[in-house]
Amino acid sequence: MINKQLLLIYFYLLIYICLSSGVILYNKWVLSPKYFKFPFPITLTMIHMGFSGVVAFLLVRVFKVVAPVKMTFQIYATCVIPISAFFASSLWFGNTAYLHISVAFIQMLKALMPVATFLMAVICGTDKLRCDLFLNMVLVSVGVVISSYGEIHFNVIGTVYQVTGIFAEALRLVLTQVLLQKKGLSLNPVTSLYYIAPCSFLFLFVPWYLLEKPGMEISQIQLNISIFFSNALCALALNFSIFLVIGRTGAVTIRVAGVLKDWILIALSTIVFPESTITGLNILGYAIALCGVVMYNYLKVKDVRASNQLPADSIPERATKEWKLDKKSSDIYTGDGNNSNNVGNKAGAAASESIVVDEEAPLLPSSRLSYISRSQVSSHTA
Repeated sequence: MINKQLLLIYFYLLIYICLSSGVILYNKWVLSPKYFKFPFPITLTMIHMGFSGVVAFLLVRVFKVVAPVKMTFQIYATCVIPISAFFASSLWFGNTAYLHISVAFIQMLKALMPVATFLMAVICGTDKLRCDLFLNMVLVSVGVVISSYGEIHFNVIGTVYQVTGIFAEALRLVLTQVLLQKKGLSLNPVTSLYYIAPCSFLFLFVPWYLLEKPGMEISQIQLNISIFFSNALCALALNFSIFLVIGRTGAVTIRVAGVLKDWILIALSTIVFPESTITGLNILGYAIALCGVVMYNYLKVKDVRASNQLPADSIPERATKEWKLDKKSSDIYTGDGNNSNNVGNKAGAAASESIVVDEEAPLLPSSRLSYISRSQVSSHTA
């Protein structure tokens, strides 16, 4: 049984790594003026949001696989709309970066994610400025600077787009904790798409209408509908694979898988796109940045574990409270209530250890999750 469970976990991790790497390379191929020649990142992102929103609507309202969360207009206006705005911005800027810089260099810049998240958390008051974390952030920043200095095809515009997208995503994560968590809302991947995808689509419509619509023809999408459908389907599959991996593994495992995925993706990008080359300074800088990221993740996991160590007499009370909260926010309809609740609670407990940030995945994980891993496992530009 142990061997079978381990093999199943490795299989889930393999699916996550393959889908995440595949979606990134697929997006780059579609957007690149040298290959598919569809240089409209906002349009591609809107296709992803529209497709995800339709699928979520069908699952929630038509097939009733998932129950909607009790959402008032005030909560939607003050929480969901701001989060959707920054989410749409992060996807827009992140996808635009593919037009200017290589996939390998983009992955190296994504090492700045914990730096951006830490700064936004300090500014918003959800984290304190600590010397050990600050030194790790300095180490990550130095590594990224070295990697950028060694980039042969360095492009200022592409770099600015990518870094802006990273900070927009970091602010989205902090707002998720500040706004939704205080409201006591718990959103799973499907309900997240159900509420956020349509709103993000509307936010993207304005820049699309002003910037991309005048220069594109609808026939470009109509003639290649299979390409865009498969691209959006892969992004949606990645969303659910992330939730599946979180439910079966822990925070440390998913972070290690994310780092492994980044190295694999950097290597694959140089093969798929021969024009992107890696220098020794690229590798050195990225390795330094990853050292800082690993130390940052270790310190955050250590903090969370220390905060979870409660006296023995308080454990039953805490467990009862968490069970009631999970029961209240449970949104899975099945015939076998016991099995579904066990699976849901297990996944939720594992997910509470980590927030996976994958820039290819237009998902908002549960707002009750700890933000200890708002960092690397990433790849969300949708």
